[in-house]
Amino acid sequence: MQSEIRCAVPAGDICGEGAVWENEQGALYWADINRFLVHRYLPADNATESWLFDEPVVSVNLTIIPGQLLLVLATRIAFWSPDTHPKLAAVYSLPTAPAMRFNDAKVDPRGSLWVGTMRNNVGPDGEDLDLEFSDGVLYRIDPDGSVSEWMHGIGISNTLAWSPDQSTFYFGDTIANTIYSFAFDPLNGAISARRKFFSGYEGLPDGSAMDAEGCLWVTRPHAGCLVRVRPDGSIDHTVPLPVSNPTTCAFGGPDLRTLFITSARSNQRLSGSLFAMETDVHGEPIGRFQRTGLRQVML
Repeated sequence: MQSEIRCAVPAGDICGEGAVWENEQGALYWADINRFLVHRYLPADNATESWLFDEPVVSVNLTIIPGQLLLVLATRIAFWSPDTHPKLAAVYSLPTAPAMRFNDAKVDPRGSLWVGTMRNNVGPDGEDLDLEFSDGVLYRIDPDGSVSEWMHGIGISNTLAWSPDQSTFYFGDTIANTIYSFAFDPLNGAISARRKFFSGYEGLPDGSAMDAEGCLWVTRPHAGCLVRVRPDGSIDHTVPLPVSNPTTCAFGGPDLRTLFITSARSNQRLSGSLFAMETDVHGEPIGRFQRTGLRQVML
């Protein structure tokens, strides 16, 4: 089903996260949360660039404007371009920060951003903070700037994905070791009918990617593997990884057949690296934020 796993970039990330493929540039973007970095990897050139921010970046997302990305930082959401770094055009600030911070995020097929929160476990110098995870919220931010809340009482928000037919939304709570599925209305973006989709497997669920066959590829930190889960919630197969803490994955390459995998640092030699493997299935295209009618504040 896939080729051997290779180390694409020995990035040394403390916590690599938030990966997305930008097809026009032929580039994979991802973040290192604890070092406040965004990376860009160009496979054709085997080259990597990095940009430093003043707070953690947790997710990189596409917009409808070429060259412009939507960054989810710990306390705010902002438009950003590598060409104008460090300028940010903020569109939303988290009202519960700094006690809470944003975590995983994805754009739905309608062009709205879904983003979850968690207790802020990153200190001002990027150090890990020891705390209990609770009170996370799942938000939807629409292109017109409206913000709505769709789930409460989350431990750590992770995994946001939509089925290829746009009828199902997937969302995970890492602390609960559960990925939920919801009915998704592609007309108004509402979710309903929450149920447990994949729960209790070894390790914990972190970031995920959807393929064109409707299967969800789920990273499993503490278990050192990826799991491909069928639409009925059963396991298709498990992929062992060379590190114990994979953090998220994203399909990329010109045909979306390369699965890129970020990781977090441990005592393993290649931990914190970006990995890649070729698959026999296409990834499902990722949504682009529409950015219409938003009030922006330049920072």
